[in-house]
Amino acid sequence: MVLCLFFAFSGMAQEPDKRHVTPVKPETNRVQPPPKGTDEKVIQQYISGDSTAAIQEARKDSLRRAYKRYPRLTDFTVGINLADPLFMAFGQSYASADVSATLNMWNRLQPTIELGLGWAKSTPDDMNFIYRGKPSPYVKVGANYNFLFKNSPYYQVYAGIRLGYSTFGYDIDEARYINSYWQEDKEFSIKGEHSHALWGEAGIGLKVKLWDRLSMGWMIRYHGIFNYGKSDHSRPWFIPGYGPRNSSLGFSLGFYYTLPLHRDNGRAINNDTTPTP
Repeated sequence: MVLCLFFAFSGMAQEPDKRHVTPVKPETNRVQPPPKGTDEKVIQQYISGDSTAAIQEARKDSLRRAYKRYPRLTDFTVGINLADPLFMAFGQSYASADVSATLNMWNRLQPTIELGLGWAKSTPDDMNFIYRGKPSPYVKVGANYNFLFKNSPYYQVYAGIRLGYSTFGYDIDEARYINSYWQEDKEFSIKGEHSHALWGEAGIGLKVKLWDRLSMGWMIRYHGIFNYGKSDHSRPWFIPGYGPRNSSLGFSLGFYYTLPLHRDNGRAINNDTTPTP
């Protein structure tokens, strides 16, 4: 009996160990589909087994989606500057009004041109004459740089530079000359004076959407004169497009209409009105 039990246990010890294998569920072997909207180039790299390149390309694709890049020719904007005409309603004695055209490139760089007229009728402080600036043209050329280039083109914070030029005429009326020695008080006028001026401007501005494609904005400008014409009898007090000759600051308030130059999937890209945080 003892021998039978010994041989029985010896036979069991000689059998190989049995392994228990957990069956694999069929659904765990399925290839998960890529996220919706994944670029086709990324999908092909995953299929080919180049996972490193696929991860890098997927990262670039996600950045492109997070920070949208606008096309080179984004939009074209026309505007009108009404700051000085509005200020004249509150007693200002001179004005410059202009229309502008701006080409928006990549929603960053914005070449612009401004064409306008300036005029004046004023008795300058501490002066003894009436200055009459005849309506005269001026032009400004320059560019803006939009710091909110990742946002909708209708919402901008920008810096800009301008080069301005004007040729103009003016009269000086009712000028008084007092000779203290002879106690004489004379009045005279200077008619038909002509001059020109070249100046530069640098400033910062803001633009916001009002409705549909209509926007408004303002710009504070620091300016300085490079050169201006003088006559033997007088110097100009007012320069169209610049303002009083001795001033260093300017302000513009404009209303703008924007025409999109690019369409994305049948929809104008700058119809998006929500700024990116």
